[in-house]
Amino acid sequence: MASIQTAKKELRQRMRCVLQSLPPEAIAAQCAKITSERLCALPEYQQAQRIGVYLSMPAGELSTTAIVQDALARGKEVFIPYIHRVEAEPAQSKRVSVMDMLALTSMAEFEALVPDRWGIPSLQAEQVTDRDNCFGGQGVSPRRTIESTGGDRHGLDLIVMPGMAFDTGFRRLGHGKGYYDYFLTRFSKNEAQSKSGTLKMPFLGKKPTPLRRTNRHRTHKETRKKKEEKSTF
Repeated sequence: MASIQTAKKELRQRMRCVLQSLPPEAIAAQCAKITSERLCALPEYQQAQRIGVYLSMPAGELSTTAIVQDALARGKEVFIPYIHRVEAEPAQSKRVSVMDMLALTSMAEFEALVPDRWGIPSLQAEQVTDRDNCFGGQGVSPRRTIESTGGDRHGLDLIVMPGMAFDTGFRRLGHGKGYYDYFLTRFSKNEAQSKSGTLKMPFLGKKPTPLRRTNRHRTHKETRKKKEEKSTF
């Protein structure tokens, strides 16, 4: 376990250097191309009614602003991450942080979001109580379990997730907090038949991404067709 964690830490450091070396204009151009020519052109995206979308940092990853704007313009229900602390499981001694996906209703609401310490547009605690949760019901999940929050409407048709890198085996290297790994565990329990996907971001060639048993990877079939194609984003 320790060796895997060390390998992933070193890989994150290496990828962080790569991402920081990219000119902002190059990242912006690639983001625009991926959004318009890849994601928005997919039948799965076009047919999806409920999508989960990560909100991006100011630099170093694919901007999702255009995705949010396009999805809302098409009348889709958009859900964005909200990270909050919940009571720990019995074996743990302190509160833990988990992620829920909560509804975003408009671009005006998106533009009013307050950046967190990483510069990510984020919902505030006072905004979440009456907001639809992708698992059903409203507000955040009351505790760290796989149970639904209730309600008739729940689930997502598509999930756009962040990642520092992906290898050609479709394994995802996240930022190290485990929010999406745990979210996908909950998601698979609640929506066994739902479709999920990620955008193809940094590729690592043929060197595999080190994984722990709890890590999950998702890929879209479009990415499988382009398995050997190398891309920064």
